[in-house]
Amino acid sequence: MRLAAAVAMTTAVLALAAAPSFQVWTSAQQADMFKQLPAKVNPQHVAGQPLGDWGNHSATLWYRAGDGEAEFHETFNDIFVVQKGTATLIMGGTVVGGKTTAPHEIRGTSIKGGEKRTIGPGDIVHIPAKTPHQTLVASGQPFEYLVIKVAAQ
Repeated sequence: MRLAAAVAMTTAVLALAAAPSFQVWTSAQQADMFKQLPAKVNPQHVAGQPLGDWGNHSATLWYRAGDGEAEFHETFNDIFVVQKGTATLIMGGTVVGGKTTAPHEIRGTSIKGGEKRTIGPGDIVHIPAKTPHQTLVASGQPFEYLVIKVAAQ
């Protein structure tokens, strides 16, 4: 009996030790990361700084200097938390010229139809999996946001 209790206790302690610890990114750290992103903007007008990937969810800081591609995620929900700038978000409709770019990921040139919304600092947006969306940013007006991807159920 004591051996079983000791094994159970040891297993519990090892599980806790192996569990990832919590993480905090201060506003100052985030500001420093955002300052570095303009130099890394790719031809799609975007640069990202991953914060972490925890299997069923991930977080990335994004800097967008122009319109994004139309996107369609089959297995992940997106949550946007806007930090700086404004953008027009198109949700719904149909992805034009869609191509599979990774497993369960489709990108296209634009969206036909869909609802347009202006989003800005402090706004939080939930985009369910299988919902076409595109972020449009006026030239010269950078847009900074946190994206949390959560596995769809």
